[in-house]
Amino acid sequence: MTERLYYDNAYLTEFDARVLACRQEGDKYWVLLDRSAFYPTSGGQPFDTGMLGGERVEDVQAEEGQVWHLLSEPLEVGASVHGMIDWPRRFDHMQQHAADHMIAGALHRLYGGVTIGLHISDEFSTIDVSMPGGAIRLTATQIGEIEGDVNAEIQRNVPIRCWFPGEEELPALPLRKPPTVQSHVRIVAIGEKEMVACGGTHPASAGQIGPVKILWTAPARGKMRLAFAAGMRAIQDYIRCFDAAHEAAALLSSTVEQLPGAVKALQEKLHGAEMMLTKLKTEQLLSQGTGFLEEAEILPCGERLVARFVEADAQQLRQLAAHLIRQPGVIALLGARNGDQALYVFGCAADVQQDMGKLLRDAALPLGGKGGGRQDFAQGGGSEMILAAACRILMNQ
Repeated sequence: MTERLYYDNAYLTEFDARVLACRQEGDKYWVLLDRSAFYPTSGGQPFDTGMLGGERVEDVQAEEGQVWHLLSEPLEVGASVHGMIDWPRRFDHMQQHAADHMIAGALHRLYGGVTIGLHISDEFSTIDVSMPGGAIRLTATQIGEIEGDVNAEIQRNVPIRCWFPGEEELPALPLRKPPTVQSHVRIVAIGEKEMVACGGTHPASAGQIGPVKILWTAPARGKMRLAFAAGMRAIQDYIRCFDAAHEAAALLSSTVEQLPGAVKALQEKLHGAEMMLTKLKTEQLLSQGTGFLEEAEILPCGERLVARFVEADAQQLRQLAAHLIRQPGVIALLGARNGDQALYVFGCAADVQQDMGKLLRDAALPLGGKGGGRQDFAQGGGSEMILAAACRILMNQ
């Protein structure tokens, strides 16, 4: 088994070791050492990077107690090599992992949530949680309580202790949840509120975690997913939000404190303008109805056919069709283009002996479209060719 030096000292950044094995995989090489400070991917915490024997470490994986390091070049078996850990990456992962413990502990104590997974990405970290009653989100109040609990412990700089308890000590420890392994169980305790089995790397005290911010909660595979940032990640998130808030406030001639009210007022103003624009567009469209009727084609049966595409949304199409078929003897086949597809509304006056629902189905289905409705009014969608197909059906009756 590889001696894992990070168990005793997570701050160790350089070490010497002996190469036990080197195996090729494609154009890469997996190197096994007798001892290593490189953390292998495990428990949601990504692997360490750095240098080993002058080569860049691209991946680290554990297999049956052995730690393997992926390099671009081979190392000679039996050779002594020097390893150097990428400290900024390691310390960032230490902060995220310890913050995970503290958030999970607060979730469990305050709301009964059971954490079932951690993932540390390059931008933020997430934990999946099974909540009582199947809850899939937290309220703003709950998030505030968890953040307050965690950051208060960080401000107190409570100690973080990592150790391997003896067989007699382990059963008596107040663990948040049972260990997932039966032997070689490593415990991490943060202050007096959090204690759980974990093989990851952590700071020596909570103060080194830095601020912790919960970013969002959302449903994920029937559970709740919680995203957070700790340490420099939380500081960078604060800086981004600070800059964005102040820039937005300046654009609205507001202060940051007044920004929500200014945005709400702008939304209301925009909504009013959009409603007025829609009303004007509808009125303009309906005013064109007289011209459409004058240009209507006369069918063999004497009915007037208005068949055309117009610029309109679904509601405006329905309004225009209803407006046109108030005139006796009118059939209105209207379409509105949307990319390579179209929306259709077919209608006919009360004195017209046609079935608009059947007409639309007969025209649309052969072309992969869909539609249906009443005898006097139908709607659907599909290819732009549907309108021409419907006109041919009417002409051939």
